[in-house]
Amino acid sequence: MRLPRFVFALFFLLAASIPAWAASSSFDADHVRVQLVFRKAQLFPGAGDYGGLYFKLEPGWHVYWKNPGDAGEPPHIHWTLPEGVTAEPLQFTAPKRLPLGPLMDYGYENEVLFPFRLVIAKSVKPGTAVLHAKVDWLVCRGSCIPGKADLEITLKIRATAPAGEPDDGPGAEIWRRLAVLLPDALPPSERATFRPTKEGFRLTVETGQRELSATFFPEDQDIIDNPAPQKLTPTPKGLILDLKKDASLTVNPAQLRGVLELSGGRAYEIVALPPGVTAAPVEQGTAGGTLSAEQASGPKAPAYPTVPFNGAGNSSAGPGSAGFWARLIRVTGLAFLGGLLLNLMPCVFPVLFLKALALVHSGHRELHKLRTHGLVYAAGILVSFWALVGVLLGLRAAGATLGWGFQFQSPVFLALMAGLLFFLGLSLAGQFEIGLTLTSAGGALAQKQGYTGSFFTGVLAVVVATPCTAPFMGAAIGYALAQSPAVTFAVFTALAVGLAAPYVALTLQPAWTRLLPKPGVWMEVLRQAVAVPIFATVIWLAWVLATAYGASVLAALLASFLLLAIAGWFLGRWPAKRWTTAVAALILLGVIALAVSGQRLFGDARASIGPTGNAGLDSAAAGAWELWSPQLLAAYQSQGRPVFVDFTAAWCLSCQVNERVALNQPQVNQAFQTANVALLRADWTRHDETITQALMALGRSGVPAYALYAPGQSQPQMLPEVLTPGIVTDALGKLPKAGH
Repeated sequence: MRLPRFVFALFFLLAASIPAWAASSSFDADHVRVQLVFRKAQLFPGAGDYGGLYFKLEPGWHVYWKNPGDAGEPPHIHWTLPEGVTAEPLQFTAPKRLPLGPLMDYGYENEVLFPFRLVIAKSVKPGTAVLHAKVDWLVCRGSCIPGKADLEITLKIRATAPAGEPDDGPGAEIWRRLAVLLPDALPPSERATFRPTKEGFRLTVETGQRELSATFFPEDQDIIDNPAPQKLTPTPKGLILDLKKDASLTVNPAQLRGVLELSGGRAYEIVALPPGVTAAPVEQGTAGGTLSAEQASGPKAPAYPTVPFNGAGNSSAGPGSAGFWARLIRVTGLAFLGGLLLNLMPCVFPVLFLKALALVHSGHRELHKLRTHGLVYAAGILVSFWALVGVLLGLRAAGATLGWGFQFQSPVFLALMAGLLFFLGLSLAGQFEIGLTLTSAGGALAQKQGYTGSFFTGVLAVVVATPCTAPFMGAAIGYALAQSPAVTFAVFTALAVGLAAPYVALTLQPAWTRLLPKPGVWMEVLRQAVAVPIFATVIWLAWVLATAYGASVLAALLASFLLLAIAGWFLGRWPAKRWTTAVAALILLGVIALAVSGQRLFGDARASIGPTGNAGLDSAAAGAWELWSPQLLAAYQSQGRPVFVDFTAAWCLSCQVNERVALNQPQVNQAFQTANVALLRADWTRHDETITQALMALGRSGVPAYALYAPGQSQPQMLPEVLTPGIVTDALGKLPKAGH
């Protein structure tokens, strides 16, 4: 049997794909050198200091500003930091206009420094601090090359700062030379306004002197026509700049945000408003930079940190501490328990039916074969989880931030999964026998098929299990995805063992197999009955696809079902024929092609999930659900209202059950209204980066998740993943009463 060799090879490839952690503060890549620089070589508890991400570029090559223009992507940095050490976001110096044919990019040539501020908590003890950063960027000159690097630097932490401490950090000279290029906030005595014109916008800036040179770089994309010339008209007290609007712009913006570069290297971050409209002044930022407009005006959104899978090291104990091992044991225990309970979830139920049926067939074979089937089934689950972790770690290394069940946000995956289960259901219902076609290849192949079937049934169990996060499992996964690769593998392995444990225990304990009924005629009826939950799962997947992507994609799925039914008819009408197998295989290839291109062939009409923002804030009544956004959450919190956020998805059966069993119950709705709770629903059916970041900030990596924000509290109370009306009403009853 070649299966163990295949499993070993797959595991070896997965292990080899995990990126190694670098131990250098600089990295030489194609056409660019990347380096971490710091103003000072020593840090001090209770204070902050400045560092920067430095790029040295070959002539003609460039990297991008935060708004890259017509194409491109700015650099990103994701940190793994010691406990008590935090890093603020990258800041951007004034860019250059970089024409590329008919397009215009905004970026930097030769060299550029992206400053950031490092903050050290008072609780940090003297010693050394190892700062690890994963950096990704895009460097271009006609063609573009994506790059990434692991950078690491060790700085000393002293107890107290001596007087007159010099700038002697690694890269201090680079810092002194380039950090001064950060744009300043526009002084209070100067002002910027704009008004729409027929062609675009007229930007008026008063600086107190006649300006003969000016370039405006918009912070927001798709506002102005980037390649169009910017017509400058000097005025006695400043300038007028005529900007052409972007061809896709249909509604004029409420403000123009960006960087205005003037003669003599002066650069200012401005927020231009229509004449007569006033706003809070832009605050002076760190290191000579400025805060963004969102930070400078309006209710401030909650600070959902960018927490990629590798970025939570600053919130947990190090691997050398007793607290780390205690936490790891506790979390792996929760993961194991979650895997056990995952067997009871409706997503896994049809697969367990299949294994129970296979176990009945194996009940009177040699015990070693029965045990082998159980171990191979467990190997299928383990390898699937390891493969999934390998994919997640690869995406994490590339700077992506996904969550548990992310594959159910792909229409191609949903269509293929529904087609697979539909085809399997046709076979179970009696349209054709998969075994007849396979056994025609000979007895040896049939024997191999038995173990292979057990292996891939374990794979199928994992695939259909991921949209449901069992109780106790969400916190374990959230912890694992924020840790090192070794910890992530340990937690996910515990989860896999929990999922496989019930069936393996049954195969390893021969006495328990006596409880199974003897094979007989009833097995054919049972096999056909198993098709019912299989088809029910297919209906659920079709509903998820239609909910997220619209009726046009559902039409493509139904067409693929018709093709699968035709393939099944060929296999049933002429069983065990090679030519029928070839015809069925060709039809199956057509189904795969339809799943991949169905959205394009049938149109791209997607189910609208509606806008986000502050619409209806003043008129929204308690008990009415609104679409979640960080701004809307912040606005309700600024009003002093409690807020309940339901993180959900159409493909999450646990979410749908909780809504029907708890959230939609009359007594719960009455409790919401009595407590004047604002109800927000964060729909994660399709991938939404903002929702992903919010979940990660709450320590969760999947849905369901329920957050209850009390008035005046920034951190919410997290409710369990399985809700009852009593759980919700008890939590609401603990909210402070109005006026108290």
